[in-house]
Amino acid sequence: MNKKILISVVVPIFNEEESLPYLVDQLLAVMRPLGETFELVLINDGSTDRSAEVLKNLSIDIPEILCVLLRKNYGQTAAMAAGFDLSNGEIVLTLDGDLQNDPADIPLLIGKLREGFDLVSGWRFQRKDPALHRKLPSKIANRLIGSVTGVRLHDYGCSLKAYRREVLSDMRLYGELHRFLPVLANIEGARITEVKVNHRSRQYGQSKYGIDRTFRVLMDLLTVWFMNRFLTRPMYVFGFGGILSILGSVCISAYLLIIKILGEDIGSRPLLILALLLAISGLQLFGFGLLGELQIRTYHESQGRPIYRIRKTLRGGRIVR
Repeated sequence: MNKKILISVVVPIFNEEESLPYLVDQLLAVMRPLGETFELVLINDGSTDRSAEVLKNLSIDIPEILCVLLRKNYGQTAAMAAGFDLSNGEIVLTLDGDLQNDPADIPLLIGKLREGFDLVSGWRFQRKDPALHRKLPSKIANRLIGSVTGVRLHDYGCSLKAYRREVLSDMRLYGELHRFLPVLANIEGARITEVKVNHRSRQYGQSKYGIDRTFRVLMDLLTVWFMNRFLTRPMYVFGFGGILSILGSVCISAYLLIIKILGEDIGSRPLLILALLLAISGLQLFGFGLLGELQIRTYHESQGRPIYRIRKTLRGGRIVR
């Protein structure tokens, strides 16, 4: 493992003790014949089962494994961010730890990446999930995200993706933004494509996704929409609302001034209060809203503060960090 690592495979793990040995075996069966230097970055995201113990044992016997144990369950986005930060490969691949993504598709993604793309996303075109509460909501979400962001992909939720290191270096993750990585990459000018990949039925454990994830995704979609449209020109969205509000205030004020000149009393008119409220709201749109959005963006982009905490990192059974 002293050679420069070319490929990093990042896998977030949460309560997958039964799947882990099979997953590692399948990954090694695919990666070793490629003849490329690689590492398997397995991140235990605060599992409550024996996943951490299984990962420790596997890292003792398999030198390609970098085992990362987070202090608690931070969520998939934070686990992926930890994997991206600690991996060393020039090419980074991600997939789920539940065996539903097929490691045999990894060479396909790498080959497509080497055609000149910066990000290759998997498309589970024959998805083996329940139609009503998994496939249908996912299909609706994919169309919604594509319409809102302008980045048209069939399957945003597929974790099987391949990235060039320089693309990941330009992005910071928080919230549920891991599913919006193609959109974030598009903001940075990345070349993106999609390939059909195999999808398998879950063999062990239960799905970790609930209906609450839908609301988090919708909120993050609004954030990504704003970043995609107005990241370098935020005044466009706030300024437009502010201008409309101020113009409304000016029009109402002009009307009230005219009738005041004509001799009518305007002191008790609700329109006077409305004019004042529109003027104040216009200033607020220019000020507080813009400053608040820029402050949040600056916090995540420039402070360098990670959204996860690592308990320990193991390689070869020994503590690396």
